[in-house]
Amino acid sequence: MAPASCRRDASATEVPMKIRLVMLGKTRRPEIRALVDDYVARTARFAEVEVAELREDSSASFRKLTLDSAATVILLDDGGKHQTSAQFAKWLGETRDRGAREIIFLCGAADGFPHALRQRATQKLSLSSLTFSHELARVMLAEQIYRAFTILAGHPYPK
Repeated sequence: MAPASCRRDASATEVPMKIRLVMLGKTRRPEIRALVDDYVARTARFAEVEVAELREDSSASFRKLTLDSAATVILLDDGGKHQTSAQFAKWLGETRDRGAREIIFLCGAADGFPHALRQRATQKLSLSSLTFSHELARVMLAEQIYRAFTILAGHPYPK
């Protein structure tokens, strides 16, 4: 069970936090798409989740992307901060408990995100010291977000 400092009162009347996964390029492999969709559906029990895939070669798709100035924007980057699942869950819980209404995760393709979007990120996160395909990184991100919420809820999934 999660420590009392990580749990929150389910009866609290608050605006649920929104998680946005902004991914550069399409998830082409159906088995990868199914895994991402599965973890997104599981996470929807804890927060509103939205997935957006932007065309890599379209500057118009970048212009249409709106990032709320109050949102916490996290860029997946190999030079980002390394965290354990427990540390990530703690960060997510603290961010939620401080009243964050939206967290946006930017998950790039092989060449990453354009400079302008990279600059918008408030933090950088590395999923591993190893290199993974961008499609596999999407699954890992979706799973870690779900795992973090289950840790915070004291759910047995992370065991």
